[in-house]
Amino acid sequence: MSIYLVAMLFALLGAIIFTIIGLISGTDETAIMVPITLLVILLGAPPEGVFAFFMAAVLAKHLTHAIPTALLGIPGDTTAVPLIDHANTLRRMGMPHVALRKMISGGILGAFIALPTSILLGSFLGQFADFFKSSSGIIFTLAAILIAFFSKGKWASLLIIIPFAFFIKSLDFMSFSLLEKHLSITFFLGIAIGPMFSNILMATSPIAKHELIRNKPNEYNLAPETKAWKGFFPNPFKILSKEQSIFTAITTFISSLTFVFSPVGMTSLMGEIVGSRTKGAYKKSTTSLTVMNGVTESTYIAEVIIPLIAFGIPLSPVALGPASPLFNAPPVFSVDPINNLHTMLSTWDFFIFGLIGLGISALIAYPFSMNYARKASVLVLKYISQEAIVAMFIGLAFLLAYNEAQLLGVVLTFTVATVGGLLNRILGVGAGVQFMVFYASSWIMLKLFGI
Repeated sequence: MSIYLVAMLFALLGAIIFTIIGLISGTDETAIMVPITLLVILLGAPPEGVFAFFMAAVLAKHLTHAIPTALLGIPGDTTAVPLIDHANTLRRMGMPHVALRKMISGGILGAFIALPTSILLGSFLGQFADFFKSSSGIIFTLAAILIAFFSKGKWASLLIIIPFAFFIKSLDFMSFSLLEKHLSITFFLGIAIGPMFSNILMATSPIAKHELIRNKPNEYNLAPETKAWKGFFPNPFKILSKEQSIFTAITTFISSLTFVFSPVGMTSLMGEIVGSRTKGAYKKSTTSLTVMNGVTESTYIAEVIIPLIAFGIPLSPVALGPASPLFNAPPVFSVDPINNLHTMLSTWDFFIFGLIGLGISALIAYPFSMNYARKASVLVLKYISQEAIVAMFIGLAFLLAYNEAQLLGVVLTFTVATVGGLLNRILGVGAGVQFMVFYASSWIMLKLFGI
């Protein structure tokens, strides 16, 4: 079978799965993307298929998570949090459907601008790859400090770097003494599902469960569904005004170049800049939502592609979180030595298979979101519970951990999930900081203790 056809099939799979998942509000990006991407890699998908799958998954999830954000006023995931205020403004005006159309049309535009822009920048930065590869230990450590300083946990995140590195290497030494091999997937999964697992632990504790208890079910009011275009596939440029298209194109191009910054931070920054130059509540909210969702998409895609092409090591918040399996998924991909999509795909491959992923995802998720948003929201709210989703991903993590190291892998994964999840939940030590410390732990322990 042609590799192009294989890539299209994987892109189709990613688009369908994450179109559905995106409808479920409050889903954690890392906890969901990491296990499913790992599963695709470990089941033997070719590198081209893996990349097309991931690109399709990213776009599909971001387009459909706009539905609960716009229609229900609850963020689809953490990247949608900065959009909530403007979405609520339009909901109060009785126009949540307008907010939704603007958001996902801006997202489509941002994705297709980010792909070529990030590939060009990644190719340019590739000339410095040898320096980054030879200095990865100190780079990971400095990056951990930088991310910790700008995280919501700030000083706690900084103070926890060395203890958490010691914790990771202690588990690594113990597992190596039993299995005579270093584990990686189990650590990844533990950090990824940590916030989700910590909620389960808190729910079982008489002292902590009051933070999770609700006195009554949440109530949501859904606006009527209206359609203002002909046919099944609307034209994004007819949904957006000329000014909104120009603002989105400029901001998504700029944000595609800032691959080391947080997508949430860039989304807020660009939204504020554009919003401050737009008069009138309706125009300000619709333009801000268009730009912000476009920037979310472009920053996210750039943070995956640029480190993959230029360095082969995860040097961005997204690469350290949801996209981490594309860099390190032993025994298929590794960062030491570098043997992953960086070495397996050419620059042209990144463009072609990225385009396949984004194109197929746009053909599925975009018209679906535009035509069936209300019906899909009703279905999810009525029949799909958060508990079922949590159980599904915990089960998937269990399966992958067992596949790598049997019972020891499972115990190790949930040990890391317990510590990492509580650090995240209580002290604000985010998954990005924990992933970076995981990579830096060998260098830190070598310099401190010579081991």
